[in-house]
Amino acid sequence: MISTIYIEEAVASHPRLADLLRRYPAAAQVGCERYGEVFNRKAQNFRLQKQNPALIAARKHQGRVLPSPPEYRIGEGEGYYFSHLLNCLYDCRYCFLQGMYRSAHYVWFLNYEDFAQDIRDLSAKGPSWFYSGYDCDSLALDPVTGFADFALDLFAELPAHANLELRTKSTQIRALLAREPLPNVVTAFSFTPEPAGKSLELKVPTIERRLAAMVKLQQAGWLVGLRLDPLIYDRNYEDHYRQLFKTLFESADYRLDASKLHSVSLGAFRLPKGYFETMRKLYPNERLFAGPLEQRSGMVSYPQALEQQMIGRVESLLLDYIPAEAYFPCPVPNADSDQHDAA
Repeated sequence: MISTIYIEEAVASHPRLADLLRRYPAAAQVGCERYGEVFNRKAQNFRLQKQNPALIAARKHQGRVLPSPPEYRIGEGEGYYFSHLLNCLYDCRYCFLQGMYRSAHYVWFLNYEDFAQDIRDLSAKGPSWFYSGYDCDSLALDPVTGFADFALDLFAELPAHANLELRTKSTQIRALLAREPLPNVVTAFSFTPEPAGKSLELKVPTIERRLAAMVKLQQAGWLVGLRLDPLIYDRNYEDHYRQLFKTLFESADYRLDASKLHSVSLGAFRLPKGYFETMRKLYPNERLFAGPLEQRSGMVSYPQALEQQMIGRVESLLLDYIPAEAYFPCPVPNADSDQHDAA
């Protein structure tokens, strides 16, 4: 899977790097002073690199834990996000990362201990939520990064008011199933209906596989969440979401226990205008970017009347299955809320 590994000078002797190199002994190794030399250089093509991304092993020096966007909040207290990885194993056409980054290479920050200290310091201030999975999928590369075990060890020792969300489309849940559940950790799985998933979510495990992973976690006592963000429009979107909810809550083999869901969030499709234009240039024939879309306050989204109709109808279908207290509708962000310093 990884044929080239770039190694930042700051992590050249890091134990996690040694583990990585043992895992990929045939990978070419290329040194660099700072990961930005590779990741941020001009004249890169995200679409081409996505076919065979390299991995950049690096150190995150600053901005490790940042205030979370409002649409990420699912509980009381302060909200923060952090990313041990930049970029994602999967290839979702609507993902803002391909509009924000020049490169599709994975950047893996090996200095987990620095992240952990920042999280300890912030959690000491009071109730807080920490969201992993903003610039990456929390679990998709877990066999390589070992992130889940590190994060679970950390939150097992933190005060009960410090909570972690692992957001994912992955079925890599072995690290969680191998240990006792933690009451302050939620694994949140993202879904779109099957027709949208087949056309827009390349490499993502099927709905049935993700559902099976969620049910196994529920049965083991772990808290799980459901994320329906972004809502994707087509002429039959209402029927497609109705079928998705039937699959999730009424399947014969695996079905979610709606009464035990920690949280369910639902949000509209939206992209900062600059990201949208970059993504449309990368995929000029992608129907998603052809409409119906409009620009409002620096964001590209569905027309307001259509957006409100979709939210209302899908919300109505959803609330037939889940308790109202588990529902967290996502506020519509402004143009600045998805933009942050990823360096």
